[in-house]
Amino acid sequence: MSASTTASAPPVTPPPATPRRVRWSAARRMTLLRGAIGLLALFVIAEVISRAGIINSFYFPPTSTVLVRVAELLVTPSFLLEILSTLSAWALGLSICIVVAVTLGVILGSSRAAYSASRAIIEFLRPIPSVALIPVAMLLFGKDIEMKVALVIFSAAWPILFNTIYGMHDVDPIAKLTARSFGRGRFSTMLNVSLPSAAPFIFTGIRISASVALIVTVGAEFFGGSTSGLGYWLLQVNSTGNRSDLVFAGTIIAGILGIAVNGLLVLIERKFFSWQPALRETGKAGE
Repeated sequence: MSASTTASAPPVTPPPATPRRVRWSAARRMTLLRGAIGLLALFVIAEVISRAGIINSFYFPPTSTVLVRVAELLVTPSFLLEILSTLSAWALGLSICIVVAVTLGVILGSSRAAYSASRAIIEFLRPIPSVALIPVAMLLFGKDIEMKVALVIFSAAWPILFNTIYGMHDVDPIAKLTARSFGRGRFSTMLNVSLPSAAPFIFTGIRISASVALIVTVGAEFFGGSTSGLGYWLLQVNSTGNRSDLVFAGTIIAGILGIAVNGLLVLIERKFFSWQPALRETGKAGE
């Protein structure tokens, strides 16, 4: 090949780079698609097992029947009122829990002396199962919403409390010293430096506690003799002994509520805390 031919060849243009956000979105869509395929396969297998009589349909109804019941329940006003009762207790308990746990976490995370003095009490209370406290909560608060809220506060406080303490301990000491050098007091430094730095940890604790709170709320309604809520509804349906399709449908709806709550909190986390390293690494992993 002559030199003139080589010189006259058109330059090779590299393909345009795919934006990182587009690649991340494509990876997320693929993940959701694979999850949907896996879920569909599970439903098909369950349908075949029930229809083939491998498991008695009285105890394990066909998936198609259960999904029809789910659709019916979602447009039944009386059932939606039970869901509203559960969500009301969940939201109230979680809100109080956030205020109490974050406040205690900030105090204990800012003072090593206070943390050391309270560590024995925390380690004593933390392992107590919330289910074991249902009789105590019924004795103290009755069977209404107060009982459910009290159990939610106790059980859901720990992830928020420990994440807040860890977040306060993880604050860059140089940033605090810099704020002090500019004349910031201890409270101002905590408000403007420590809390913003610990916010991603705190929100992660809230996201974990939201799921725990929903589980505890339904469990308290089921085992605590509550007179309303999804757990109470499941107990009433289960007591009839011949509506396993409704029991499975109510369980699926409880799972949908958990997924919806977690998904909403994940969106909020990505919206307001996308600068934190963990979420940046998640975005890179999806490339």
